[in-house]
Amino acid sequence: MAYDERLAARVRLALAGEPVTEKKMMGGLCFMVRGHMVCGVAMDRLMVRVGADGYEAALRLAHAAPMDFTGRPLRGFVYVAAAGVSTQRGVAAWMKRALAFVAGLPAKDGARRSTRR
Repeated sequence: MAYDERLAARVRLALAGEPVTEKKMMGGLCFMVRGHMVCGVAMDRLMVRVGADGYEAALRLAHAAPMDFTGRPLRGFVYVAAAGVSTQRGVAAWMKRALAFVAGLPAKDGARRSTRR
C-alpha cells in the first residue's frame, strides 16, 4: 500500500527535534519516538496514537474516525482524513496530542528519552 509522501514530509517537519525513527509497517509508514509508535501515514490518512484515555475526545475532533484497519476499531488510535492534515498546522496539532501521550510511556530498550514536553 502506498502512502502520501507530502503528508509524510509534514509529519517529519512536525516531529523535528524528536528522536524519531521511521518504519514501513501496517501498510504505510510509521513514526516511532523512544520506541513507541506516535503516528503513521497510510495512503492519504494519518494514523495517530492518542491513548485509551484520549480516544473519545480525539474522535470528537473534525476529520477523525476510529482506526479500524483490522475490521475492528483499535482503541487508542484514530485515523485523520486528508482534509484534517492537509496543512502543517493541522499535522502539528495532531502531533502535539500524540507526543503528549507517548511522553507518559517508558522508553523502550535502546530508545532515547525525549526532552520535549
